[in-house]
Order: sequence, then C-alpha cells, then structure tokens
Amino acid sequence: MIDDYNKYQYSKKELSALTFQGTFLCIIFGFLFYNSLIGILILLPLIIVFVKGKKDDFISKRKWQLNSEFKDALSSLIAALNAGYSVENAFYQAVVDLRQMYGEDSLIVGEFSGILKKLHMNQNTEDILSDLGERSNVEDIKNFAEVFRTAKRTGGDIIRIMRSTEKTISDKIEVEKEIQTLISGKRLEAKVMNIMPCGIICYLRITSPGFLAPLYGNIAGVFMMTAALAVYYVITRVTKKLTDIRV
Repeated sequence: MIDDYNKYQYSKKELSALTFQGTFLCIIFGFLFYNSLIGILILLPLIIVFVKGKKDDFISKRKWQLNSEFKDALSSLIAALNAGYSVENAFYQAVVDLRQMYGEDSLIVGEFSGILKKLHMNQNTEDILSDLGERSNVEDIKNFAEVFRTAKRTGGDIIRIMRSTEKTISDKIEVEKEIQTLISGKRLEAKVMNIMPCGIICYLRITSPGFLAPLYGNIAGVFMMTAALAVYYVITRVTKKLTDIRV
C-alpha cells in the first residue's frame, strides 16, 4: 500500500537514470550555450530541478496505472459477488485473480491485500474504500467510494453500482487511449522542434565556428545565451503542456 499517491519516492535505479540524464543535458547545454567548463558547472545544480520535475510524470503514470487496474478489480469483484460470495470473500477472490493478471508487486494487489487485512480487523468496507480514494486522489475511485457508501446506507444495488463504475472507467480509458493515439504525431513533432535549436547551434559550431564566436567568452554573450536558454526552457514547458492532454 502507498500512503499518498501524490508523492513519489524514486527507486535507486530511477534516481540514477534521471541523474545521468540531467548531467548529460547540463553538459550538452553548457557546451552549446557557453562553450566552457564553468558554464557546465554552473548548470549542474539544475539536475535537481530536472529530477524533481520528472516526479509529476511518475505520479501521473502511477495514478493512471492504478485506475486501469482498479477497473479490472471491479470486474473480479462483480463476478465474485454474482457467484454468491460475501464482500470479504469477494475481495479475497479478486486478489487471487489480480495476482494472476498483474503479479504480486502490482499496485492494485497491494491495495486489495491491504483492504483484506482491514476487513479482517472489522473495519467498514465503505471507510476502507474512502481511504483508498483519498490516498490515491483518483477521481473515479473517490466517486465510487462515495456512491458505495451511499448505497450501503440506503440499501442500494452494490453490484449495479460496480458495473456502472467499471463501465465509466473503461470508457474513460478508451477515450484516453484514442486521444493519446491522435496526438502522438503532434507530440513527436514537438520533440523534434524542441531539439532543433540545439541542432542548429551544433551545426553552426561545426560548420561555421567563427559565426558564434562573439557570443562566447564575454559578458554580453553570456547574457544573450542565458536569455536564449531561458526562452528555450519556457518553450519546451509550453509545448509539453500543450501535448499533455488528459481526460
């Protein structure tokens, strides 16, 4: 179980990979924009910014994974409840099915295993699901927990609610996949356009080294290249936001 899905703790492998990527980018930008070791050293602290900035992507990806797995979990719960299992036994059966689908280390298996433990301690199912919704901060899970609580209090059809939620999540996932397919080409174009300024500078450095020489080794050139680098960073952030469309 994860205490807060809005926070992310890098593994050693992830941290090493991101640190390497950040260092590589600092070396490239330091060489292209400042042409000096000092420029590279000045940019190195930006590795921290780069690593922290990637956390949002990891958090978003993890929430998406949890929501997708939760859909299949609901399908397993519906099948177990239709077969006449009690709520506790339905969750147990769902964990068995989910282990086969996603493996022991998956997010949903960890969450549903935690739900089973809490059920064995006689905690209310609706409180447990509400806790999952709050910790995950996934809209579909939070909505399901609220509707489930209302249905338990009023004697509503739990299976029908689960079916409705499962269909809603499925439709949402399909729409998300279609959107990602449609904008994949634009995202690739954006990445190419982001690389182009560096490519142009690199080309000029190789073919016409004297053309950019006035921009290196003097205060005015440092200011100009720093301004260019700042504008370049803003543009890359804007293009990322424009192509990062979520349902």
